[in-house]
Amino acid sequence: MPDLPSAQQRLHDNKWLPWVEFPVVAGLFYADVHHHIYISKTPYLFLLGWASLRLRGMRWKDVGFAPPRNWGKAFLVGVAAGICMEPLELFVTQPLLAHWLGKMPDLSDFADMVGNLKLFLIYVVLVWVLGALGEEIVYRAYLMNRVAGVFRDTKAAWIVSLIAVSVVFGCGHLDQGATGMIENVLNGLLLGALYLACGRNLAVPVIAHALTDTLDFILIYLGKYPGMH
Repeated sequence: MPDLPSAQQRLHDNKWLPWVEFPVVAGLFYADVHHHIYISKTPYLFLLGWASLRLRGMRWKDVGFAPPRNWGKAFLVGVAAGICMEPLELFVTQPLLAHWLGKMPDLSDFADMVGNLKLFLIYVVLVWVLGALGEEIVYRAYLMNRVAGVFRDTKAAWIVSLIAVSVVFGCGHLDQGATGMIENVLNGLLLGALYLACGRNLAVPVIAHALTDTLDFILIYLGKYPGMH
């Protein structure tokens, strides 16, 4: 019986794969911008990432979707990061961007949430599943690793990957206008940096992402989010 191909050999044999994956990613973003995707493109990107990993003989745990070494520490670091990110956004980056660009982020899609407890709870569930968990798996675990891998996983490759995927993450929020898009590029940089600082484990960025989005939704529900009327 011939030897099964090693992971390295499978990776070598699939050098063509990025030339298929990245155009598909671009196509999903194009379809989303033109409202051809219902609710979210994240599940489609997740399926693409899953297929890519399978073809390369890898699993989600190989790119960080695995339990952290210390759950208590990961939780505390994630909460601390989220608590720091929220005021940074509300009192520093957002006001500066709004002053520079002349407008606040367009959050009109969430206007119906103001004072609506049922809708607020639905959005919180969605933000934990599709936003925090889904987007961190897609953007940090899948895309950051994929881009860095194309450039041979060097330190420079990871820097390029962090910047490039953060820009893509920002573009995924194009419906929030230029201010919201740039704001999410900055958030992507912070979440990506957390991912790298935690040994490419998703636990901390997922918790931080979930906390910041939940705090945003609480403020929107209460009618207290800046720029929401």
